[in-house]
Amino acid sequence: MTQDKIKVAIKDQMVEIPIGKIELRDDRTKQKWSVEIKPFMLGKFPVTQELYFDVTKEEPSTFKGSKHPVETITWKETVCFCNALSIQTGLNPCYTILEENQEITFDITADGFRLPTEAEWEYACKAGTKGIRYGELNKIAWFKDNSEKTTHTVGQKEPNVWGLYDMLGNVWEWCSDIYDENVYGSYRVFRGGGWCDEERSVMATTRRRSHPIKFKIDDLGFRIARNKTEKNNDPLTNAIANAGF
Repeated sequence: MTQDKIKVAIKDQMVEIPIGKIELRDDRTKQKWSVEIKPFMLGKFPVTQELYFDVTKEEPSTFKGSKHPVETITWKETVCFCNALSIQTGLNPCYTILEENQEITFDITADGFRLPTEAEWEYACKAGTKGIRYGELNKIAWFKDNSEKTTHTVGQKEPNVWGLYDMLGNVWEWCSDIYDENVYGSYRVFRGGGWCDEERSVMATTRRRSHPIKFKIDDLGFRIARNKTEKNNDPLTNAIANAGF
């Protein structure tokens, strides 16, 4: 896929998420906290193996399929992808990666692609609903009871009301946040449940975490987010227009 076609494909798959507020909770610590959500853009699907290869020329997934979600990737590899996609589409990368000490810093104001925060992720997953899921689990998610021990082509299950697919099941999704620095150091959050999880784990509120550089597994992928910009000032929109699409 050429860079111009990547730009068009990406723009078509980004869903605008409206302003709002979400209350998060941690079952381990019994804490609750509220987060104000600014409007942002979120991928309609988890990043597929096809898109990941087009951007990185790498094929890390355990289960092969161009339209299956990419998996078996670390948190660091997901942010490297976000930076590469940003550069290829003429946007400013959100992450600075210092290889000498593995430190990664995040610029929330940059206009490039990034991982969603976990508050953004849960807010988008629930899409205005109040329960632990946005629909009947078998209709919206691939999980242990129906997955046949593998990932599946994205977008086959029912979306939530905001048009987001596979927010639950298929693969867990890395988020940008550190889970609890005092207890777990640099461990990052992932959300959503995967193909091998039982029903009780596949919920909008379930939080898990692991090492950002060392941990990768065959039911953990990601989807991309981006800050919302004015259409007439958006480099991606302008680039597509100039390319004649």
